Amino acid sequence: MPYLVIQSQKFALEKTSPNDGQKMIKTKSTPYSWLLALLALAACSSDPAPPPNILFIFADDHASAAISAYGSTVNKTPNIDRLATEGMLFENCLVTNSLCGPSRATVLTGKYSHLNGFLDNESGVVFDGSQQTFPKLLQGAGYETAVIGKWHLGSTPTGFDHFKVLIGQGPYYNPPIGSITDTTVVEGYTTDIITDLALDWLKGRKDPNKPFMLMYQHKAPHRNWQPGPDHLDSFEDQEFELPPTFYDDYSNRSSAAAQSNMRIDRNLNANDLKITPPRNLTPEQLARWNAAYEPRNEALKAAGLTGKELDQWKYNRYMRDYLRAVQSVDDNVGRVLDYLDESGLAENTIVVYSSDQGWYLGEHGWFDKRWMYEQSLHTPFIVRWPGTVPAGLRNADIVSNLDFAPTFLELAGLPVPDDMQGQSLLASLRSGHDPNMRADFYYQYYEFPGSHCVRRHYGVRTDRYKLIYFYGIDEWELFDLQTDPDELHSVYGQPEMAEIEAGLKVRLGELRVQYQVPEDTRPIPEEACTSDAEGWMGYDSE
Repeated sequence: MPYLVIQSQKFALEKTSPNDGQKMIKTKSTPYSWLLALLALAACSSDPAPPPNILFIFADDHASAAISAYGSTVNKTPNIDRLATEGMLFENCLVTNSLCGPSRATVLTGKYSHLNGFLDNESGVVFDGSQQTFPKLLQGAGYETAVIGKWHLGSTPTGFDHFKVLIGQGPYYNPPIGSITDTTVVEGYTTDIITDLALDWLKGRKDPNKPFMLMYQHKAPHRNWQPGPDHLDSFEDQEFELPPTFYDDYSNRSSAAAQSNMRIDRNLNANDLKITPPRNLTPEQLARWNAAYEPRNEALKAAGLTGKELDQWKYNRYMRDYLRAVQSVDDNVGRVLDYLDESGLAENTIVVYSSDQGWYLGEHGWFDKRWMYEQSLHTPFIVRWPGTVPAGLRNADIVSNLDFAPTFLELAGLPVPDDMQGQSLLASLRSGHDPNMRADFYYQYYEFPGSHCVRRHYGVRTDRYKLIYFYGIDEWELFDLQTDPDELHSVYGQPEMAEIEAGLKVRLGELRVQYQVPEDTRPIPEEACTSDAEGWMGYDSE
């Protein structure tokens, strides 16, 4: 259906269909061009459909393995599953840089970290809010835009008519909320508060006739996975078995994995394990917290666990708390979906559920993310758009958070800027598969030294193979994901893999040229990475 776009002395007549993609005609504004535009609209047999609303739901560190629509065996997420049942689930959504801030910058800009300027969380870089972002482009096209919840980019949000965001990482309870005018501490559980603020904005929009784009972004289930008051006891009777790779010794790979500090059995601290309560609770909140955790902690002390029995206890404490935080996210997603149904907005609202990256649930003994390995590289991505996106389909295309911005723009009927590096997923969304989607994917991680001591690396992933280069230590890994899905045995340097290895190196070089990736020449200090979990039973720092 034709869609008239008028901006800056130009008009563009766009036609889109599942078959012919996007066609653009641009002319200078003259009396004749205006007449042509009006005639084009008059020729339509019916009025064009209004632009869709966009609701972007973003969790933090949500592992696909903790979503039942992705096959979770440890929890149920009925509200997120509802989106998958009524929309499309992407099985291969990969992130460009598995870290909170960099991922958010990529979502906003549709560009890799080296171009949007946000490489890591710990170098003190602030996101450059003056650069082009998809919210700015939607705002300029008449959308009412808002971001509510976690921001974590060190900057004041730009391109939004409204924002209420956590300051920095934000606590799980009683968070300071920053707005255009002030910062206010709000009492309660942060996941619930973010949802309350999102619903308030949806219900009180200045112009209900305008399309909206809302980024509704949770802190949960980010470390240290503090449960909300409704879920302090959830999963307590559930026993979780250690993953088969929990005691991975990282042999048959580069030295990088063994150097990292993200093991559940030795790198969790007292706050992670809830030996000490959060510091900022109200007396009532603290009383409820202590009622839940003090008996459990006393039982731990009395048991005197050591060795693998203690490892088992740590893993179960970690899993229960993580899943409790997830459960609150799912509950609140349900609140928002219910409002869309009740208000009549659901029919013309695109709802997206995703996370800033993947997460480890004990695979390889780990928590956290950062790696190019599968659990970290993958992120959940589910899209519902009634009447356009087929319900209940699973999509196997290699897609990325790099693609979110171009997709949102095309869904809104806007052209995708040439400097965005992602691809619109509209064709994939309409049919379940786009034959023109990428066949491989480039990844790069920069934060070393830093939290968890994960070495800088980049690499290429195809549907079967993954080649990783740890450029600070000049070591390579090559995995055959078909025969070794757990990535336990690097086959780099094996004679039978020589041809594949050479081809992947060529392709890696091509991708670095395609994406304009400069050499990372920042110095790498020799200082050792240290764990923050020494003496965890008595650890009392936040």
